[in-house]
Amino acid sequence: MNARGQLAGIVVFAVLVACVPLVSTSGVVLNFVMMALYATLIAQAWNILGGFGGQFSFGHALFFGTGAYIQAMAQMQGGLNAWVALALAVAGAGVLGLCIGALTFRYGLKGSYFALVTLAFAEVFRILATSVSFTGGGVGLMVPLRESAANFQFASRSGYLWVVLAFVTAALLVTCWLRNGRFGAYLQAVRDNEDAARAVGVNPFRIKVAAIGISGAFMGAAGAFYVQVFQYVDPGIAFGPATSVEALVGAIVGGMGTLWGPVLGAVVLHVLAEFTRNLFGELPGINMVIYGTVLVLIVMFLPRGIAGIGLSARQLWAGRGRSHG
Repeated sequence: MNARGQLAGIVVFAVLVACVPLVSTSGVVLNFVMMALYATLIAQAWNILGGFGGQFSFGHALFFGTGAYIQAMAQMQGGLNAWVALALAVAGAGVLGLCIGALTFRYGLKGSYFALVTLAFAEVFRILATSVSFTGGGVGLMVPLRESAANFQFASRSGYLWVVLAFVTAALLVTCWLRNGRFGAYLQAVRDNEDAARAVGVNPFRIKVAAIGISGAFMGAAGAFYVQVFQYVDPGIAFGPATSVEALVGAIVGGMGTLWGPVLGAVVLHVLAEFTRNLFGELPGINMVIYGTVLVLIVMFLPRGIAGIGLSARQLWAGRGRSHG
């Protein structure tokens, strides 16, 4: 599909989802769609770095937690408007991404080394957030309820749904740009072969640092959104492994380096999580068990993810045709 077709698909997706609150006012339906979009946002954020850049992060909660804490502290301690705090949260997480990228990529970390370093950074930030007073320590921070659209708090889930839809649409547009633009071509060239990309004039260091900055900014937006919806954040929620796992599994299950793969993966995982929650109740750790099981099955049988089912089927059919011929 060309760029125009992809853009048209994004517009149709955004319009259809935006109409959900006009069709159904059920809190259950709106909450399901809202949280599916939230899962899509963090999967898309991870996909920018992991899918297109080939840099697998195990600690993307680092950027999520940074955005969440900036959002909460800017309102509670800085007295800022929630929308201003949102801008600071996105910018702060993006700048942190640039700093982490500059530090890790400067020393050539990649593969498992990069994955473990990001995990270590997330754990360091979790410990710091537990130890200092301005983050609320282990107790966390509770954002006061000031219900109004001007304060980024809504009486209905529909308001939150439209906000997270705007974030997801922005992430899809960036992904479309990566698939069709020069920067995306450079990023994918670096993913496939850094030495070959360098030989044709691409600077892998700058490209990867820019990618982790963009990815971190979207992850920070997800953290800020989470705080406004649930009005609470603590170190475990902000920097714990659950968010990192949900982000990477959603992208891998759906299809890394694709436009719609993270959307499909996030929705499938969210449906499975809701189903098992209804089946087993709030059993601790059940989501992680589901994510791990689905990830193993996808890697074994659908290495291209759900979005690659059509391509895999065509290749299988073509292979059978050649064998019969």
